[in-house]
Amino acid sequence: MEHVTLKALASVSHDELATILSGPPAKAAAWVAAAAHNGIVEAQAVYGQYLLDGHGVERNAGEALTWFRHAARRDHPMAMNMLGRCYEHGWGIAACAPVAVYWYRLAAQAGLDWGMYNYASALALGNGIECDRAQALQWFRRAADLGHVKSINFIGSFYEDGWEVDADTSIAFDYYRRAAQGGDFRGQFNYARLLAERGEIDAALGWLRRVPHTATAAFVAKMQAWLAASPVTAFRALAEDVRAAMNLTQESRA
Repeated sequence: MEHVTLKALASVSHDELATILSGPPAKAAAWVAAAAHNGIVEAQAVYGQYLLDGHGVERNAGEALTWFRHAARRDHPMAMNMLGRCYEHGWGIAACAPVAVYWYRLAAQAGLDWGMYNYASALALGNGIECDRAQALQWFRRAADLGHVKSINFIGSFYEDGWEVDADTSIAFDYYRRAAQGGDFRGQFNYARLLAERGEIDAALGWLRRVPHTATAAFVAKMQAWLAASPVTAFRALAEDVRAAMNLTQESRA
């Protein structure tokens, strides 16, 4: 890794640093690492993400965890949230849902939309904490007010399923629409489902075709199974297209 001196860090301009960070990943990682080692909390959080993603450096979840912890202990909200994700998913440490919830709660209380979403999800599903859907809905609403599209989608689920509110598919439809338009793949799928229930098959197909572009492989597989079981001919045809794309992806990784 390129050696970046403290003098270089101190003298670099904002525009020069922006150019470095948007340039070759290895060079960006070297500068962020230098800033992290010199105690810059934002850099510590970013370097943790670089290590987790393997951006410009070798992927190392354990070291990423260390840097997230450094920044979280200095009250960096996103680092708190990412530390929670490490504990939830077992990245660099044994998974521990209650500890994940602890960090999500701190991130939420610090005003981070992702922290609110993750804390609310844990409350809604009883993952690492006693299920409390009323409190979960409050946090989802706070995140949604900040424009967090995954939270907007989850609120739609509350209205569709009648959790803590009277079931109302019209309100759910509106929340799913907002989430879909905001780019959330679950929102796109849910919006398409309700469009189909209204008989708007062509509109539903348009949204369903967008889902694989951003969805996880597991979610795409779930959607493909749903499409394949549909009584709608156009949906079953799309299921075949999705399955073929999934097979191509698997072959390219083999």
